[in-house]
Amino acid sequence: MKRTLAVLLIAVVLFSLAGIAGASAEKNVTLKIGFQANTSSNEYKAAELLAQKANEYSNGTLTVEIFPGGQLGDDRAMIDQVAAGALDMVYAETGRLGLWIPELEIFGYPFAFDDFDHLMRTLTETEYGQGIYAQLEQRGWKVLANAYNGTRQTTSNKKIESIEDMAGLKLRVPNAEANLAFAKYSGAAATPMAFAEVYLSLKTNAVDGQENPLSTIDAQKFYEVQPYCALTGHIINDNNYIISKFVYDKLSPAQQEAITKATVEAAEFHTNTFKADEEALLAKFAENGMTITTPDKAPFRAACAPMYDEYVKEFGDAAVKAIEEARK
Repeated sequence: MKRTLAVLLIAVVLFSLAGIAGASAEKNVTLKIGFQANTSSNEYKAAELLAQKANEYSNGTLTVEIFPGGQLGDDRAMIDQVAAGALDMVYAETGRLGLWIPELEIFGYPFAFDDFDHLMRTLTETEYGQGIYAQLEQRGWKVLANAYNGTRQTTSNKKIESIEDMAGLKLRVPNAEANLAFAKYSGAAATPMAFAEVYLSLKTNAVDGQENPLSTIDAQKFYEVQPYCALTGHIINDNNYIISKFVYDKLSPAQQEAITKATVEAAEFHTNTFKADEEALLAKFAENGMTITTPDKAPFRAACAPMYDEYVKEFGDAAVKAIEEARK
């Protein structure tokens, strides 16, 4: 009996040691994530949470290193690097991915979506949206989560209460198709210029207004030189958390689960932080003397219809139908 118990005890010990050895044998992996935003941004805070949770959920086998401020290149270069497996993770707007899959450019069009939830329903609850994820994986990008990254609004030196008030407004926009289209179809005079020149141009009335997310309006103190802010909500910015498909496939199942869970939590934090900030910023702008207006978006959306007509001619109407389906 004693001999039997001894044998059983040895077996239990050996089994336990084997389990410990198996756990410790899981390969340690370092993942690098790059993006354009700086260390004071909400994006950076979300990346910090991602790193913390990935390490926690993987029992220390995953380390995420953060490279903000475009250290690894501009967003286009980093997205390319992730597709090739040269960089592990990146933030990327869905519309920005239209550089590689042109039909996706509609996700950056003015007035395509009512809000971020509408955009997400289009991506996750329609057959078209699910097909997008499949296309991205074929090109080397695996989307682990998506986050809200602000909505572009319009500040000006005159009150904008309707689309008619946009007529002739000298509006600074970046030299990007969607932003130029917003100005053009809304009746404004699109005025592209370097971002560094915007504050002084607004102060001297060289331009009448500009459009950016509320967080940018705050960071650049445009509220100091613009008395009005119209909540045009013309472009919804999202931020996909993308991991290289090649890198993801090399992770163990446990590590895949850990990085996915961590990313979903980081994206949720990302979204909630931006939404909370926007509410607080509107109050701040009002306290600083800005008048906030909420023009009806329907006439703006109708004015931008030619842009969608051209899209349908080139790419078909699948995306437009999916957006309308998700709007219901």
